Amino acid sequence: MREIIKTDSAPEPKGPYSQAVAANGFVFVSGQGPINPATNQFELGDVKSQTIRTLENIAEILKSTGLTMRDVVKSSVFLTNMDDFKEMNEVYSEYFSEGKPARTTVEVSALPFGIKVEIDVIAALK
Repeated sequence: MREIIKTDSAPEPKGPYSQAVAANGFVFVSGQGPINPATNQFELGDVKSQTIRTLENIAEILKSTGLTMRDVVKSSVFLTNMDDFKEMNEVYSEYFSEGKPARTTVEVSALPFGIKVEIDVIAALK
């Protein structure tokens, strides 16, 4: 079974992909960035504010499926500058304070639209 997940509480995809897909007992959330879903505009502040907006978008997508951040089993974090790791990690730790998921964090040469952070997650359905 495969189900496309869409919520108005998170940004519209900027390309040919879904906000998330549920399949085989998991929800695969596409890479999210600091887009305000109310305006569909990027919030290009510092990495902390971008991380907050990004994780809020992920939380809203998960919420639309009845899940929370506690259900996340794997995350991938993409940073344009590894010098931002500490600040990103401080915010990230607030969202994943219990039952931390497995995580990969990598530096990338660039992200679209000048953003500093993009995060995708996989969550286990209940």
